[in-house]
Amino acid sequence: MAIGESDSRSAAIAQAATSGDPKAPEFFKALLDDAVKTAGDKVFIVRDDKAHDAATGADVTLPADAEDVVNSNRMRRELEAALASLKLLSPNVAERAAALKEMRDSADEAKLPMIEKALAAETDAGLKAELGLLRAAVLISSSDKGKRLDAARSLADSHQPATKTLLLERLKPDAETEADVRVQLQISLSALEARLAWGERLGVVFTGASLGSILLLVALGLAITYGLMGVINMAHGELMMIGAYATYVVQNVFRAHLPGVFDWYIAASIPAAFLASALVGAAMERSVIRWLYGRPLETLLATWGISLVLMQGVRTLFGAQNVQVENPSWLSGGVQALANLTLPFNRIAIIVFAALVLAGLAFIVARTRLGLFVRGVTQNRPMAACMGVNTAKVDTYAFALGSGIAGLAGCALSQVGNVGPDLGQGYIVDSFMVVVLGGVGQLAGTVYAALGLGVLNKLLEGWAGAVLAKIMVLVFIVVFIQKRPQGLFAMKGRSAEA
Repeated sequence: MAIGESDSRSAAIAQAATSGDPKAPEFFKALLDDAVKTAGDKVFIVRDDKAHDAATGADVTLPADAEDVVNSNRMRRELEAALASLKLLSPNVAERAAALKEMRDSADEAKLPMIEKALAAETDAGLKAELGLLRAAVLISSSDKGKRLDAARSLADSHQPATKTLLLERLKPDAETEADVRVQLQISLSALEARLAWGERLGVVFTGASLGSILLLVALGLAITYGLMGVINMAHGELMMIGAYATYVVQNVFRAHLPGVFDWYIAASIPAAFLASALVGAAMERSVIRWLYGRPLETLLATWGISLVLMQGVRTLFGAQNVQVENPSWLSGGVQALANLTLPFNRIAIIVFAALVLAGLAFIVARTRLGLFVRGVTQNRPMAACMGVNTAKVDTYAFALGSGIAGLAGCALSQVGNVGPDLGQGYIVDSFMVVVLGGVGQLAGTVYAALGLGVLNKLLEGWAGAVLAKIMVLVFIVVFIQKRPQGLFAMKGRSAEA
Protein backbone atom coordinates (compact mmCIF):
# COMPACT_ATOMS: atom_id res chain seq x y z
CA MET A 1 0.00 0.00 0.00
CA ALA A 2 2.89 2.38 0.67
CA ILE A 3 5.32 1.17 -2.01
CA GLY A 4 4.86 0.50 -5.73
CA GLU A 5 2.86 1.72 -8.69
CA SER A 6 -0.59 3.25 -8.31
CA ASP A 7 -2.44 0.20 -9.64
CA SER A 8 -0.67 -2.23 -7.30
CA ARG A 9 -1.17 0.12 -4.35
CA SER A 10 -4.86 0.49 -5.21
CA ALA A 11 -5.28 -3.29 -5.31
CA ALA A 12 -3.46 -3.62 -1.97
CA ILE A 13 -5.71 -0.99 -0.38
CA ALA A 14 -8.83 -2.82 -1.59
CA GLN A 15 -7.47 -6.17 -0.31
CA ALA A 16 -6.63 -4.69 3.09
CA ALA A 17 -10.08 -3.10 3.37
CA THR A 18 -11.77 -6.49 2.88
CA SER A 19 -9.33 -8.47 5.02
CA GLY A 20 -10.81 -7.39 8.34
CA ASP A 21 -7.34 -6.52 9.68
CA PRO A 22 -7.91 -4.31 12.78
CA LYS A 23 -4.75 -2.36 11.96
CA ALA A 24 -6.02 -1.30 8.55
CA PRO A 25 -8.01 1.80 9.65
CA GLU A 26 -5.07 3.22 11.59
CA PHE A 27 -2.74 2.69 8.63
CA PHE A 28 -5.16 4.22 6.15
CA LYS A 29 -5.53 7.25 8.42
CA ALA A 30 -1.75 7.58 8.72
CA LEU A 31 -1.38 7.50 4.93
CA LEU A 32 -4.00 10.24 4.59
CA ASP A 33 -2.20 12.32 7.26
CA ASP A 34 1.16 11.94 5.41
CA ALA A 35 2.54 10.24 8.51
CA VAL A 36 4.01 7.17 6.74
CA LYS A 37 7.70 6.78 5.78
CA THR A 38 9.61 3.94 4.11
CA ALA A 39 13.19 2.71 4.28
CA GLY A 40 13.92 -0.20 1.95
CA ASP A 41 11.07 -2.68 2.41
CA LYS A 42 10.25 -1.39 5.89
CA VAL A 43 7.24 0.87 6.55
CA PHE A 44 6.99 3.20 9.53
CA ILE A 45 4.27 5.39 11.03
CA VAL A 46 5.62 8.62 12.50
CA ARG A 47 3.52 10.73 14.86
CA ASP A 48 4.71 13.37 17.38
CA ASP A 49 8.35 12.65 16.42
CA LYS A 50 7.92 9.00 17.47
CA ALA A 51 8.17 6.14 14.98
CA HIS A 52 6.85 2.60 15.13
CA ASP A 53 6.91 -0.31 12.75
CA ALA A 54 3.67 -0.41 10.70
CA ALA A 55 3.68 -4.24 10.64
CA THR A 56 4.45 -5.04 14.29
CA GLY A 57 3.50 -1.80 16.05
CA ALA A 58 6.80 -1.82 17.95
CA ASP A 59 8.53 1.47 18.69
CA VAL A 60 11.67 1.86 16.59
CA THR A 61 14.31 4.38 15.69
CA LEU A 62 13.56 5.91 12.32
CA PRO A 63 16.39 5.15 9.83
CA ALA A 64 18.27 8.14 8.48
CA ASP A 65 17.40 7.24 4.89
CA ALA A 66 13.64 7.01 5.52
CA GLU A 67 11.55 8.71 2.84
CA ASP A 68 8.04 10.19 2.93
CA VAL A 69 5.25 8.31 1.19
CA VAL A 70 3.66 10.65 -1.34
CA ASN A 71 -0.02 10.08 -2.14
CA SER A 72 -1.54 11.25 -5.39
CA ASN A 73 -5.09 12.56 -5.53
CA ARG A 74 -6.18 9.17 -6.82
CA MET A 75 -4.58 7.39 -3.85
CA ARG A 76 -6.24 9.79 -1.44
CA ARG A 77 -9.63 9.07 -2.97
CA GLU A 78 -8.91 5.34 -2.73
CA LEU A 79 -7.91 5.64 0.93
CA GLU A 80 -10.96 7.74 1.82
CA ALA A 81 -13.21 5.19 0.10
CA ALA A 82 -11.45 2.34 1.91
CA LEU A 83 -11.97 4.03 5.28
CA ALA A 84 -15.63 4.54 4.42
CA SER A 85 -16.00 0.88 3.41
CA LEU A 86 -14.54 -0.24 6.75
CA LYS A 87 -17.24 1.78 8.51
CA LEU A 88 -19.84 -0.35 6.72
CA LEU A 89 -19.10 -2.97 9.37
CA SER A 90 -19.41 -0.53 12.28
CA PRO A 91 -21.79 -1.57 15.10
CA ASN A 92 -23.30 1.95 14.94
CA VAL A 93 -26.21 2.25 12.48
CA ALA A 94 -25.60 5.99 11.90
CA GLU A 95 -21.92 5.36 11.03
CA ARG A 96 -22.91 2.61 8.59
CA ALA A 97 -25.49 4.88 6.95
CA ALA A 98 -22.91 7.69 6.61
CA ALA A 99 -20.34 5.26 5.15
CA LEU A 100 -22.88 3.97 2.63
CA LYS A 101 -23.73 7.51 1.55
CA GLU A 102 -20.01 8.30 1.15
CA MET A 103 -19.36 5.18 -0.95
CA ARG A 104 -22.13 5.74 -3.51
CA ASP A 105 -20.01 7.93 -5.77
CA SER A 106 -16.79 5.90 -5.54
CA ALA A 107 -17.91 2.25 -5.57
CA ASP A 108 -16.29 -0.05 -8.16
CA GLU A 109 -15.64 -3.77 -8.60
CA ALA A 110 -12.56 -3.61 -6.38
CA LYS A 111 -14.85 -2.75 -3.45
CA LEU A 112 -17.42 -5.43 -4.30
CA PRO A 113 -16.07 -7.97 -1.73
CA MET A 114 -16.43 -5.40 1.07
CA ILE A 115 -19.95 -4.43 -0.12
CA GLU A 116 -21.01 -8.10 -0.20
CA LYS A 117 -19.47 -8.70 3.21
CA ALA A 118 -21.38 -5.71 4.64
CA LEU A 119 -24.55 -6.85 2.86
CA ALA A 120 -24.33 -10.29 4.48
CA ALA A 121 -23.77 -8.78 7.95
CA GLU A 122 -26.30 -5.91 7.75
CA THR A 123 -29.28 -6.22 10.11
CA ASP A 124 -31.08 -2.93 9.32
CA ALA A 125 -33.66 -3.54 6.58
CA GLY A 126 -33.32 -0.07 5.03
CA LEU A 127 -29.52 -0.17 4.89
CA LYS A 128 -29.61 -3.72 3.57
CA ALA A 129 -31.80 -2.59 0.65
CA GLU A 130 -29.45 0.34 -0.04
CA LEU A 131 -26.42 -1.98 0.01
CA GLY A 132 -28.18 -4.26 -2.46
CA LEU A 133 -28.70 -1.31 -4.81
CA LEU A 134 -25.07 -0.26 -4.38
CA ARG A 135 -23.98 -3.80 -5.29
CA ALA A 136 -26.21 -3.66 -8.38
CA ALA A 137 -24.68 -0.32 -9.37
CA VAL A 138 -21.23 -1.93 -9.28
CA LEU A 139 -22.31 -5.04 -11.20
CA ILE A 140 -24.06 -3.06 -13.95
CA SER A 141 -20.71 -2.73 -15.72
CA SER A 142 -19.63 -6.33 -15.14
CA SER A 143 -18.25 -8.37 -18.04
CA ASP A 144 -20.84 -11.08 -17.24
CA LYS A 145 -24.09 -10.47 -19.13
CA GLY A 146 -26.18 -12.30 -16.52
CA LYS A 147 -24.82 -10.13 -13.72
CA ARG A 148 -25.53 -6.98 -15.73
CA LEU A 149 -29.09 -8.09 -16.41
CA ASP A 150 -29.74 -8.88 -12.72
CA ALA A 151 -28.20 -5.57 -11.73
CA ALA A 152 -30.40 -3.69 -14.20
CA ARG A 153 -33.51 -5.33 -12.69
CA SER A 154 -32.37 -4.46 -9.16
CA LEU A 155 -31.78 -0.80 -10.04
CA ALA A 156 -35.46 -0.40 -10.91
CA ASP A 157 -36.08 -0.18 -7.13
CA SER A 158 -33.56 2.62 -6.60
CA HIS A 159 -34.55 6.05 -5.27
CA GLN A 160 -31.18 7.75 -5.90
CA PRO A 161 -30.70 10.48 -8.56
CA ALA A 162 -27.15 9.13 -9.11
CA THR A 163 -28.70 5.86 -10.34
CA LYS A 164 -30.42 7.75 -13.15
CA THR A 165 -27.06 9.08 -14.32
CA LEU A 166 -25.61 5.56 -14.14
CA LEU A 167 -28.48 4.10 -16.21
CA LEU A 168 -28.20 6.85 -18.82
CA GLU A 169 -24.48 6.16 -19.13
CA ARG A 170 -25.12 2.44 -19.62
CA LEU A 171 -27.76 3.19 -22.28
CA LYS A 172 -25.24 4.94 -24.53
CA PRO A 173 -24.74 2.92 -27.75
CA ASP A 174 -21.12 2.08 -27.02
CA ALA A 175 -21.73 1.13 -23.35
CA GLU A 176 -24.20 -1.77 -23.61
CA THR A 177 -24.53 -3.91 -26.74
CA GLU A 178 -26.86 -6.68 -25.53
CA ALA A 179 -30.45 -5.93 -26.61
CA ASP A 180 -32.21 -7.60 -23.67
CA VAL A 181 -29.98 -5.79 -21.16
CA ARG A 182 -30.71 -2.47 -22.88
CA VAL A 183 -34.45 -3.15 -22.70
CA GLN A 184 -34.20 -3.82 -18.97
CA LEU A 185 -32.07 -0.72 -18.47
CA GLN A 186 -34.76 1.37 -20.18
CA ILE A 187 -37.51 -0.20 -18.04
CA SER A 188 -35.53 0.52 -14.88
CA LEU A 189 -34.84 4.09 -16.02
CA SER A 190 -38.56 4.74 -16.64
CA ALA A 191 -39.48 3.38 -13.21
CA LEU A 192 -36.79 5.50 -11.53
CA GLU A 193 -37.79 8.67 -13.39
CA ALA A 194 -41.42 8.21 -12.35
CA ARG A 195 -40.31 7.86 -8.73
CA LEU A 196 -37.96 10.86 -8.85
CA ALA A 197 -40.66 13.00 -10.47
CA TRP A 198 -42.59 12.94 -7.19
CA GLY A 199 -39.62 14.42 -5.38
CA GLU A 200 -39.35 17.16 -8.01
CA ARG A 201 -43.08 17.95 -7.77
CA LEU A 202 -42.99 18.06 -3.97
CA GLY A 203 -39.86 20.21 -4.17
CA VAL A 204 -41.70 22.77 -6.33
CA VAL A 205 -44.64 22.79 -3.92
CA PHE A 206 -42.37 23.24 -0.88
CA THR A 207 -40.32 25.98 -2.57
CA GLY A 208 -43.55 27.71 -3.60
CA ALA A 209 -44.93 27.45 -0.06
CA SER A 210 -41.66 28.87 1.26
CA LEU A 211 -41.80 31.79 -1.19
CA GLY A 212 -45.49 32.24 -0.36
CA SER A 213 -44.67 32.39 3.36
CA ILE A 214 -42.11 35.12 2.71
CA LEU A 215 -44.64 37.04 0.61
CA LEU A 216 -47.19 36.55 3.38
CA LEU A 217 -44.86 37.99 6.01
CA VAL A 218 -44.09 40.97 3.79
CA ALA A 219 -47.75 41.52 2.85
CA LEU A 220 -49.24 41.14 6.34
CA GLY A 221 -47.91 44.51 7.46
CA LEU A 222 -49.11 46.05 4.22
CA ALA A 223 -52.53 44.48 4.76
CA ILE A 224 -52.83 46.76 7.80
CA THR A 225 -51.28 49.98 6.49
CA TYR A 226 -52.89 49.72 3.05
CA GLY A 227 -55.75 47.25 3.48
CA LEU A 228 -57.18 48.57 6.73
CA MET A 229 -55.89 52.15 6.83
CA GLY A 230 -55.87 52.95 3.10
CA VAL A 231 -52.28 54.29 3.16
CA ILE A 232 -50.19 53.50 0.06
CA ASN A 233 -46.88 53.07 1.87
CA MET A 234 -44.04 52.88 -0.67
CA ALA A 235 -41.56 52.74 2.22
CA HIS A 236 -42.92 49.38 3.41
CA GLY A 237 -39.98 47.54 1.85
CA GLU A 238 -37.54 49.81 3.67
CA LEU A 239 -39.27 49.07 7.00
CA MET A 240 -38.62 45.42 6.23
CA MET A 241 -35.00 46.30 5.46
CA ILE A 242 -34.70 47.99 8.88
CA GLY A 243 -35.85 44.74 10.53
CA ALA A 244 -33.18 42.83 8.61
CA TYR A 245 -30.45 45.27 9.67
CA ALA A 246 -31.68 45.11 13.28
CA THR A 247 -31.14 41.33 13.06
CA TYR A 248 -27.63 41.96 11.71
CA VAL A 249 -26.81 44.32 14.60
CA VAL A 250 -28.10 41.85 17.22
CA GLN A 251 -26.04 39.10 15.59
CA ASN A 252 -22.87 41.20 15.88
CA VAL A 253 -23.62 42.06 19.52
CA PHE A 254 -24.00 38.37 20.37
CA ARG A 255 -20.85 37.47 18.42
CA ALA A 256 -18.81 40.11 20.25
CA HIS A 257 -20.22 39.85 23.77
CA LEU A 258 -22.17 36.56 24.08
CA PRO A 259 -20.34 34.04 21.86
CA GLY A 260 -21.37 31.15 24.10
CA VAL A 261 -25.06 31.59 23.25
CA PHE A 262 -24.59 32.88 19.69
CA ASP A 263 -26.99 30.27 18.28
CA TRP A 264 -29.85 31.97 20.14
CA TYR A 265 -29.27 35.48 18.80
CA ILE A 266 -32.31 34.99 16.57
CA ALA A 267 -34.57 34.87 19.66
CA ALA A 268 -33.41 38.39 20.59
CA SER A 269 -33.51 39.55 16.96
CA ILE A 270 -37.25 38.97 16.58
CA PRO A 271 -38.40 41.56 19.16
CA ALA A 272 -35.53 43.87 18.17
CA ALA A 273 -36.57 43.81 14.49
CA PHE A 274 -40.22 44.39 15.42
CA LEU A 275 -39.46 47.32 17.73
CA ALA A 276 -36.97 49.00 15.35
CA SER A 277 -39.38 48.95 12.41
CA ALA A 278 -42.41 49.81 14.59
CA LEU A 279 -40.66 52.89 16.03
CA VAL A 280 -39.63 54.12 12.58
CA GLY A 281 -43.18 53.48 11.33
CA ALA A 282 -44.70 55.37 14.26
CA ALA A 283 -42.36 58.30 13.62
CA MET A 284 -43.37 58.29 9.92
CA GLU A 285 -47.06 58.29 10.81
CA ARG A 286 -46.82 61.06 13.42
CA SER A 287 -44.60 63.34 11.35
CA VAL A 288 -45.81 62.90 7.76
CA ILE A 289 -48.60 60.43 7.07
CA ARG A 290 -51.11 61.72 9.63
CA TRP A 291 -51.49 64.88 7.54
CA LEU A 292 -52.16 62.95 4.34
CA TYR A 293 -55.04 60.59 5.19
CA GLY A 294 -57.58 60.54 2.36
CA ARG A 295 -55.00 61.87 -0.14
CA PRO A 296 -53.54 58.69 -1.71
CA LEU A 297 -51.37 60.35 -4.37
CA GLU A 298 -49.65 62.64 -1.87
CA THR A 299 -49.18 59.68 0.50
CA LEU A 300 -47.57 57.62 -2.26
CA LEU A 301 -45.13 60.40 -3.17
CA ALA A 302 -44.28 61.21 0.46
CA THR A 303 -43.61 57.57 1.42
CA TRP A 304 -41.56 57.07 -1.74
CA GLY A 305 -39.39 59.99 -0.66
CA ILE A 306 -39.10 58.50 2.84
CA SER A 307 -37.99 55.19 1.31
CA LEU A 308 -35.12 56.99 -0.47
CA VAL A 309 -34.11 58.69 2.78
CA LEU A 310 -34.13 55.37 4.68
CA MET A 311 -32.06 53.61 2.02
CA GLN A 312 -29.48 56.39 2.00
CA GLY A 313 -29.39 56.41 5.80
CA VAL A 314 -28.63 52.69 5.85
CA ARG A 315 -25.91 53.15 3.21
CA THR A 316 -24.35 55.83 5.39
CA LEU A 317 -24.45 53.71 8.56
CA PHE A 318 -23.63 50.24 7.19
CA GLY A 319 -22.16 50.86 3.74
CA ALA A 320 -23.55 50.15 0.29
CA GLN A 321 -22.39 46.53 0.23
CA ASN A 322 -24.58 43.65 1.37
CA VAL A 323 -23.96 42.30 4.86
CA GLN A 324 -24.29 38.65 5.79
CA VAL A 325 -26.47 37.35 8.58
CA GLU A 326 -25.35 33.91 9.71
CA ASN A 327 -27.83 31.11 10.33
CA PRO A 328 -27.77 29.61 13.82
CA SER A 329 -26.44 26.04 13.74
CA TRP A 330 -29.90 24.64 14.46
CA LEU A 331 -31.24 26.35 11.32
CA SER A 332 -28.47 25.00 9.10
CA GLY A 333 -28.89 21.83 7.06
CA GLY A 334 -32.20 20.24 6.29
CA VAL A 335 -34.47 17.21 6.40
CA GLN A 336 -33.91 14.54 3.73
CA ALA A 337 -37.56 13.91 2.87
CA LEU A 338 -36.79 11.96 -0.32
CA ALA A 339 -33.59 10.98 -2.12
CA ASN A 340 -33.88 14.05 -4.38
CA LEU A 341 -35.71 16.32 -1.94
CA THR A 342 -34.10 18.12 0.99
CA LEU A 343 -36.19 20.54 3.03
CA PRO A 344 -33.88 23.26 4.48
CA PHE A 345 -34.43 23.98 8.17
CA ASN A 346 -34.33 27.76 7.64
CA ARG A 347 -37.20 27.65 5.12
CA ILE A 348 -39.22 25.29 7.31
CA ALA A 349 -38.69 27.77 10.15
CA ILE A 350 -39.93 30.66 7.96
CA ILE A 351 -43.13 28.75 7.11
CA VAL A 352 -43.78 28.07 10.81
CA PHE A 353 -42.85 31.66 11.74
CA ALA A 354 -45.23 33.08 9.13
CA ALA A 355 -48.05 30.92 10.50
CA LEU A 356 -47.35 32.15 14.06
CA VAL A 357 -47.23 35.81 12.98
CA LEU A 358 -50.49 35.35 11.06
CA ALA A 359 -52.17 33.78 14.09
CA GLY A 360 -50.92 36.58 16.34
CA LEU A 361 -52.12 39.30 13.97
CA ALA A 362 -55.54 37.65 13.53
CA PHE A 363 -55.87 37.50 17.33
CA ILE A 364 -54.93 41.18 17.72
CA VAL A 365 -57.34 42.36 15.02
CA ALA A 366 -60.28 40.16 16.04
CA ARG A 367 -59.92 39.75 19.82
CA THR A 368 -58.18 42.76 21.35
CA ARG A 369 -59.23 46.29 22.23
CA LEU A 370 -56.70 47.71 19.76
CA GLY A 371 -58.13 45.52 17.01
CA LEU A 372 -61.65 46.67 17.84
CA PHE A 373 -60.58 50.31 17.69
CA VAL A 374 -58.73 49.79 14.40
CA ARG A 375 -61.77 48.16 12.82
CA GLY A 376 -64.05 50.87 14.20
CA VAL A 377 -61.85 53.72 12.92
CA THR A 378 -61.48 52.00 9.55
CA GLN A 379 -65.23 51.57 9.08
CA ASN A 380 -66.45 54.91 10.45
CA ARG A 381 -63.88 57.37 11.76
CA PRO A 382 -66.33 60.16 12.83
CA MET A 383 -68.56 57.74 14.73
CA ALA A 384 -65.54 56.13 16.45
CA ALA A 385 -64.36 59.60 17.52
CA CYS A 386 -67.85 60.40 18.86
CA MET A 387 -67.68 57.22 20.94
CA GLY A 388 -64.53 58.49 22.64
CA VAL A 389 -61.90 56.65 20.58
CA ASN A 390 -58.65 58.61 20.20
CA THR A 391 -58.43 58.10 16.44
CA ALA A 392 -55.02 59.76 16.09
CA LYS A 393 -53.49 57.39 18.66
CA VAL A 394 -55.19 54.38 17.04
CA ASP A 395 -53.76 55.40 13.67
CA THR A 396 -50.27 55.53 15.15
CA TYR A 397 -50.60 52.18 16.91
CA ALA A 398 -52.02 50.49 13.80
CA PHE A 399 -49.33 51.90 11.54
CA ALA A 400 -46.62 50.90 14.04
CA LEU A 401 -48.09 47.37 14.17
CA GLY A 402 -48.00 47.06 10.37
CA SER A 403 -44.47 48.45 10.30
CA GLY A 404 -43.34 46.07 13.05
CA ILE A 405 -44.66 43.08 11.09
CA ALA A 406 -42.62 44.32 8.11
CA GLY A 407 -39.61 44.24 10.44
CA LEU A 408 -40.41 40.62 11.32
CA ALA A 409 -40.44 39.85 7.59
CA GLY A 410 -36.98 41.41 7.31
CA CYS A 411 -35.75 39.27 10.22
CA ALA A 412 -37.01 36.14 8.46
CA LEU A 413 -35.56 37.15 5.09
CA SER A 414 -32.13 37.67 6.65
CA GLN A 415 -31.99 33.89 7.23
CA VAL A 416 -32.29 33.01 3.53
CA GLY A 417 -30.15 35.67 1.86
CA ASN A 418 -27.83 38.63 2.24
CA VAL A 419 -29.05 41.91 3.69
CA GLY A 420 -28.54 45.11 1.72
CA PRO A 421 -29.95 48.64 1.31
CA ASP A 422 -32.05 47.52 -1.67
CA LEU A 423 -33.58 44.50 0.09
CA GLY A 424 -37.09 45.95 0.24
CA GLN A 425 -37.22 46.94 -3.42
CA GLY A 426 -37.47 43.31 -4.49
CA TYR A 427 -40.66 42.68 -2.50
CA ILE A 428 -42.71 45.88 -2.48
CA VAL A 429 -44.45 45.25 -5.82
CA ASP A 430 -45.13 41.59 -4.99
CA SER A 431 -46.57 42.51 -1.59
CA PHE A 432 -48.95 45.06 -3.12
CA MET A 433 -50.05 42.43 -5.64
CA VAL A 434 -50.75 39.98 -2.81
CA VAL A 435 -52.89 42.49 -0.89
CA VAL A 436 -54.85 43.60 -3.96
CA LEU A 437 -55.37 40.05 -5.23
CA GLY A 438 -56.51 38.79 -1.82
CA GLY A 439 -58.95 41.63 -1.27
CA VAL A 440 -58.20 44.94 0.42
CA GLY A 441 -58.60 44.62 4.18
CA GLN A 442 -58.97 40.82 4.14
CA LEU A 443 -56.34 38.84 6.08
CA ALA A 444 -57.69 35.51 4.80
CA GLY A 445 -57.40 36.76 1.23
CA THR A 446 -53.81 37.84 1.91
CA VAL A 447 -52.95 34.30 3.03
CA TYR A 448 -54.51 32.61 0.00
CA ALA A 449 -53.02 35.13 -2.42
CA ALA A 450 -49.50 34.89 -0.96
CA LEU A 451 -49.36 31.08 -0.94
CA GLY A 452 -51.11 30.84 -4.32
CA LEU A 453 -48.76 33.32 -5.99
CA GLY A 454 -45.73 31.64 -4.43
CA VAL A 455 -46.62 28.19 -5.75
CA LEU A 456 -47.81 29.53 -9.13
CA ASN A 457 -44.59 31.50 -9.57
CA LYS A 458 -42.41 28.45 -8.91
CA LEU A 459 -44.48 26.25 -11.23
CA LEU A 460 -44.16 28.79 -14.03
CA GLU A 461 -40.42 29.29 -13.37
CA GLY A 462 -39.78 25.61 -14.05
CA TRP A 463 -41.69 25.87 -17.31
CA ALA A 464 -40.88 29.33 -18.70
CA GLY A 465 -37.97 30.75 -16.66
CA ALA A 466 -37.88 33.37 -13.90
CA VAL A 467 -38.44 36.51 -16.03
CA LEU A 468 -41.32 35.13 -18.09
CA ALA A 469 -42.86 33.66 -14.93
CA LYS A 470 -42.98 37.13 -13.34
CA ILE A 471 -44.56 38.62 -16.45
CA MET A 472 -47.16 35.84 -16.65
CA VAL A 473 -48.08 36.24 -12.97
CA LEU A 474 -48.48 40.00 -13.43
CA VAL A 475 -50.69 39.50 -16.51
CA PHE A 476 -52.78 36.97 -14.57
CA ILE A 477 -53.33 39.45 -11.72
CA VAL A 478 -54.26 42.28 -14.11
CA VAL A 479 -56.82 40.08 -15.87
CA PHE A 480 -58.16 38.78 -12.54
CA ILE A 481 -58.61 42.28 -11.10
CA GLN A 482 -60.37 43.35 -14.30
CA LYS A 483 -62.91 40.56 -13.77
CA ARG A 484 -63.09 40.82 -9.97
CA PRO A 485 -61.98 44.27 -8.76
CA GLN A 486 -62.59 43.43 -5.08
CA GLY A 487 -60.08 40.58 -5.12
CA LEU A 488 -60.54 37.02 -3.91
CA PHE A 489 -62.49 38.07 -0.82
CA ALA A 490 -64.79 41.07 -1.05
CA MET A 491 -65.31 43.23 2.03
CA LYS A 492 -68.45 42.08 3.86
CA GLY A 493 -71.03 44.51 5.17
CA ARG A 494 -71.35 48.21 4.44
CA SER A 495 -68.82 50.92 4.99
CA ALA A 496 -69.71 54.40 6.13
CA GLU A 497 -69.23 55.69 2.57
CA ALA A 498 -71.64 53.14 1.01
